[in-house]
Amino acid sequence: QPAVKLTYEDYCAAPADNRYELLDGELIMVPAPNTRHQRVNAEIYAQLRQFIKERSLGTLLYAPCDVLLSDTVVVQPDLLFVSREREHTIAAENVRGAPDLVIEILSPSTADKDRGIKREIYGRHGVTEYWLVDPVAETVSILRQRAGVLAATRTFGREQTLRSPLLSGLELHPDDVFSS
Repeated sequence: QPAVKLTYEDYCAAPADNRYELLDGELIMVPAPNTRHQRVNAEIYAQLRQFIKERSLGTLLYAPCDVLLSDTVVVQPDLLFVSREREHTIAAENVRGAPDLVIEILSPSTADKDRGIKREIYGRHGVTEYWLVDPVAETVSILRQRAGVLAATRTFGREQTLRSPLLSGLELHPDDVFSS
């Protein structure tokens, strides 16, 4: 735990030339993702955006976008979805509250945080579904909310079809995602 817990106000005062997250009061600088990460992110975004837009399900956003979960927790997920019913949580400057879906694409510098503290934080704050995308293993793991904890439900590999409990009817092909 940091000696001094920072708040959202402190976070907003951080220099704008870097990306940051505020994890339980600790200001963390987030390095820029590598190009493989960006290609995977772009492919997932393109597929989800089309699906969500065609069905008018809500809003899909990508980093950097502040998600204010509490005064001491501000995250910037790689991708996040807020359902139409919860779009009131989207303000001009940030998202205020837990998105329905958070997607983190693992990088060597962030994988431990994504699997550990961020998974715990997302579960504690009520994220319904959490995807961990692993560009090295070429897998997508879906975790679901169960009483404040994000529990693993299924992992999809290259030759499988990902179906999301949250986004009924979605069929995402990891082969397409990881071929980019």
